[in-house]
Amino acid sequence: MATDVRLKESLPELTEQLVRSYAEIEGISHLRHCPLPNYETVIAITEDLTEVLFPGYRRRDGLHPGNVTYYVGDLIDRLHDELTRQIARALCHEAGKSAPCNPQERADFEAIGQAKAVAFLRQLPQLRRQLALDVQAAYAGDPACKSLDEEVFCYPGLEAITVYRLAHVLHQLGVPLIPRMMTEWAHSRTGIDIHPGAKIGSHFFIDHGTGVVIGETTEIGNWVKLYQGVTLGALSFDKDSNGNLVRGKKRHPTIEDSVVIYANATVLGGNTVIGHHSVIGSSVWLTHSVAPYTTVILEKPRLHLHDTVNPPLDFSI
Repeated sequence: MATDVRLKESLPELTEQLVRSYAEIEGISHLRHCPLPNYETVIAITEDLTEVLFPGYRRRDGLHPGNVTYYVGDLIDRLHDELTRQIARALCHEAGKSAPCNPQERADFEAIGQAKAVAFLRQLPQLRRQLALDVQAAYAGDPACKSLDEEVFCYPGLEAITVYRLAHVLHQLGVPLIPRMMTEWAHSRTGIDIHPGAKIGSHFFIDHGTGVVIGETTEIGNWVKLYQGVTLGALSFDKDSNGNLVRGKKRHPTIEDSVVIYANATVLGGNTVIGHHSVIGSSVWLTHSVAPYTTVILEKPRLHLHDTVNPPLDFSI
């Protein structure tokens, strides 16, 4: 196919227009010497962490007690180095939003990044214990699940919960950007959106999962089960005197122990508390608290059936 060289000659002018827009339009370009965390590296870190937490299920088979120490040791060594660099980048960027970081500050952030990376890695054994309880909850709560291996291999809910629990630890350590990068990657893979700031107890199970949203200030107890399409969201957003959103307030509901929330239910509001051992039915819209041992359901809707093959004759004139 022939191309018109004259059209291609206009590309330098287009390039100049784009470059000018970088200076004219603020907030959607990053052209500083202080680098952001690298997206591909953060995702590689997340995949390495999943391999450490669930060895033998994904990339490397043939693991056994004689070689697993060497394999995991190599992963941990690499994770230390990459986490240190990426956390330092995130911290430097956060500090440089008001003024660019100088070389000495970047060196200081490397030291802080290493300390946070090691603090994070030290929590991996406890995270494995916590995830084992999530796996058991899924097996106990879904008769379609035939084994724990099936849960680890096949269930998107466990994948989203795994990445959330990793990101939540980083969030608690005060690491900016990276926790959200991790959970949004899991969101894109599973359809499950869990903010790393949410607080979630043990034995947590998301069945099917697509469309689940769990907001930043949500608090979830132990043995809670959610189905697909559930939203634990904010009822409204307070604004200050200048019309800006007020951040950091409790905006999302609290779900106490042993609650089941069925498909497409919506529970909203920072003051909304779902009492323990309650059941929230499908498609319920709930903006107020309910007492423990409460079942909330919609009244049975009426169905209207129409015969489209043999519609009734109309004799009106």
